[in-house]
Amino acid sequence: MMMNPRRSALFMPAHNERAISKARTLDCDVVILDLEDSVAPDSKKTARETAKASVTEGGFDLREIAVRVNGIGRDWHTDDIQEFVDAPLDAIVVPKAELPADVGRLGEQMDTLGYDPDIELWLMAETPGGVFNARELCQAHPRVGALLLGTSDLAKCLRVPATIGRDGLLYALSHCVLAAREANIDVLDGVCLDLANPEVYQVQCEHGRELGFDGKTLIHPSQIAIANKVFTPSDDDIGRAKKIRAAWDDARRRGDGLCLLNGQLIEKLHAEEASRILSLHEAIQERLV
Repeated sequence: MMMNPRRSALFMPAHNERAISKARTLDCDVVILDLEDSVAPDSKKTARETAKASVTEGGFDLREIAVRVNGIGRDWHTDDIQEFVDAPLDAIVVPKAELPADVGRLGEQMDTLGYDPDIELWLMAETPGGVFNARELCQAHPRVGALLLGTSDLAKCLRVPATIGRDGLLYALSHCVLAAREANIDVLDGVCLDLANPEVYQVQCEHGRELGFDGKTLIHPSQIAIANKVFTPSDDDIGRAKKIRAAWDDARRRGDGLCLLNGQLIEKLHAEEASRILSLHEAIQERLV
């Protein structure tokens, strides 16, 4: 199976045409045009129109393109949703998602308006309510295809200090990974605001990978390379996955449900994970062509 790598998802202000133009040349897997936090109230309409024109123009190649709309219940939300009905998007990003019923209604609204059925809803968990309801949110509508952590707002809500290890967020991060995995959707770690210390960002990317995240959301192009490297399977990972897959295929041909590889037991779960790693590798390689 082929998949969409989502190692690096870069937020770009939707009213900044120059930044959007540059995004077409960057190595990020996902471009998220932001209509919410990075756009002042007086610029919302202009940003919406600029985002629509940019998406329609295209030129993003294999990068996924998403738009973060203003939150459910906000003044600009309805206009945002109506604007992108016929836009060639991959996803609508919903900030501060909290109530599964609201997400379900939004998905139904998109269906009624005529959104392409392949356009997903990506939900942001960035409040205590969003984290507690993550399980239900991930299953609120068939369009839900990813859960994104909003760690900056979440840390503020929880009153936890900003530490490299993010100790105060560990429960929330793991809870959201569990919710996404149960729903079989991707989950992306929150942004790192420290642009002056790339070593801090590196640690956070590695931390996110160890917790099970598929990638990381970004606020600056300088963060793309590290995220891509950390969330890309290593040569050792790929080599071992190939050996596991070959050993498993041989075992299945013999009618066995288990096998040994270098003294380690291999069963179906290992073969499935090896297949996922190889599919991710193939999808990444396709982007390099």
